[in-house]
Amino acid sequence: MLLAGIVATFAGFLISILSLTLSSSVGGRMVIVLIGMIVSLFGIIGLINKAYLKDAIWKK
Repeated sequence: MLLAGIVATFAGFLISILSLTLSSSVGGRMVIVLIGMIVSLFGIIGLINKAYLKDAIWKK
């Protein structure tokens, strides 16, 4: 789960960076960057956070 979160976060970062080559319009780049940010946040909040909460100190 942790590795999937790291991969999703990195993929979102790459989507944001690749927006420079995928679109020439500002609006298109903005949409692609927002998609990249959503993917990154899903990786951080949705996957990495759940992996750490599974073994939380206060749950022992």
